[in-house]
Amino acid sequence: MPRKPRFFLPNVPVHIIIRGNSRKAIFAEVSDYQMYLALLKEGSEACESKIHAYVLMTNHVHLLVSANHPQNLSKLPQYVGRKYVPFFNKKYNCSGTLWEGRFKATSIDGDSYLLSCYRYIELNPVRAGMVEKTEEYLWSSYAANALGASDLLVSPHPLYLDLGADIEERLRYYREGFNNMMEKDLIEKIRASVQTGTPLGNEKFRDEIESLLGVKVGQNKRGRPIKHKKGIKGY
Repeated sequence: MPRKPRFFLPNVPVHIIIRGNSRKAIFAEVSDYQMYLALLKEGSEACESKIHAYVLMTNHVHLLVSANHPQNLSKLPQYVGRKYVPFFNKKYNCSGTLWEGRFKATSIDGDSYLLSCYRYIELNPVRAGMVEKTEEYLWSSYAANALGASDLLVSPHPLYLDLGADIEERLRYYREGFNNMMEKDLIEKIRASVQTGTPLGNEKFRDEIESLLGVKVGQNKRGRPIKHKKGIKGY
């Protein structure tokens, strides 16, 4: 059966999930995480892609990425994988692929869901019970996006920059979005969208994407968009 083609658009953010084969670990030691992040930085430059948020979990990776040339979004995981797999296999005397298959991905309606995806990605370690607080996890973009830590891998999205008039206001507003856990229905909506490749947004957003691409994308069934509380749009 032929693979379903990927459909991305210029500068529209995409949520990508890369999973280990049979949910097996793809990181075992600190040096593995460090190597993957170094390759991700190298790959983002080679593929002219901007990484806005990320988290490296034990057996999978989440990325929030955009690019002027959308074909580069598919090239980025391939670039990193071609270099990381030989490194991992040689180090641990393994063979074969590390990956479950093709990565999962979906386009994100920035105006409504971009900050929700930031939060979903960086809260993964808390939901998994690995840490109690987001800032305790070392292998995510939270320190950069919420605390202002230096991270050369992270490129702020324009909508993230619009959160505040200056860096302190922006960081404070961003942190406030993590005061409470995400609503269950929003979590499920994000998970379903990336698993099926259905654009995450309202029907207008999906219609616009399908019109621009000239194809149907994701699931045929459409759900009702999540309503966000006034004053914290996107969270």
